[in-house]
Amino acid sequence: MTVGIAVGLAAGLWLSVWLSVAVIVPLFEEATCSGIEFRAGAVNPSSEPGSRPPIGGTGGLAGKLRAALRREGAAVYCHDFADPFVLRVGSTYYVFATNNLDDRIPVLTSSGLFGTAHTGEALPKLPAWSSPGGVWAPAVLPRPGGYVLYYTTRARHPDRECLSRAFSKEPGGPFVDDSSGPLVCPTNGGAIDPSPLVAADGSAYLLWKSDTTGGIVAQPLAPDGLTLVGDAQPILQADQLWEAGVVEAPSMVGYEGRYYLFYSGNNWSTSSYAIGYAVCESPMGPCTKPAAGPWLASTGKAEGPGGEDVFVDAQGQLWMTLHAWVRGRVGYPQGARNLFVVRLTFVDGVPTVG
Repeated sequence: MTVGIAVGLAAGLWLSVWLSVAVIVPLFEEATCSGIEFRAGAVNPSSEPGSRPPIGGTGGLAGKLRAALRREGAAVYCHDFADPFVLRVGSTYYVFATNNLDDRIPVLTSSGLFGTAHTGEALPKLPAWSSPGGVWAPAVLPRPGGYVLYYTTRARHPDRECLSRAFSKEPGGPFVDDSSGPLVCPTNGGAIDPSPLVAADGSAYLLWKSDTTGGIVAQPLAPDGLTLVGDAQPILQADQLWEAGVVEAPSMVGYEGRYYLFYSGNNWSTSSYAIGYAVCESPMGPCTKPAAGPWLASTGKAEGPGGEDVFVDAQGQLWMTLHAWVRGRVGYPQGARNLFVVRLTFVDGVPTVG
């Protein structure tokens, strides 16, 4: 069985890249996924324990995830795991995601490529200024003495989407948010989808989607990662038809002297959602879009890819994690945003998956 994801090249040509995942994508195998219920993200975290898929040991879904990290192809976590972010510490992988029925910020931990795996709660408590409910698009930045978790939540007064940060000495948490107010919360809009970047010179930046500018902005971080310094700089706007006025979920990576900014565009709950990319001179821009269409788009098997994040495995190979709807079940409550991991390479400066 194969899963197809359409890839647009800078020259404007379209190439359908088919990822051969007959062995390592259990989602379409009813026997493999028997007993696993697709679940939508909760508006309010549930206090009731939920059923969990079999992810322990060298087999099961965790084994298939590790198989993908061993360069054997794509992987699917057969469960709702939206806006994934991967943090690698040594040989251990921590995958954070938007809230689900069980956790504010669920984290999937794989103890080495051949170890065991489990899920847990990364953020047990929200700060007092935040409203309970949706917590989404987490990302983690290693800093001296620990790790900083960035995430989106809602402020109480006034009610709008804001960014916050939490700290933990351990990569998988629990993270503690001791803030008295948001890290970013524009008065004339909202802010979502924080994404940290460490540049080639070691300086750190935070990127996010700003409702104030209607696009993606970047701003330098203080050395401890807990505060921002300087000014926020708009680096990407929605100016292509396929984006439908939306660019969000930034993930920037440096490669051979250039910075590549991957982003999601269009309506996240539809099959029109897709991934684009831009090439930037620096983390603060300017950025240009080489293609006139999306870089990673829907096919009949995997629809609405987005929420992407680029990470590096223990061997130095680049990977991209993302979510997508499958089996024609697009949108909640009938569908779930399942976790994919695909290998990322560059051919003549153009990113590609496979």
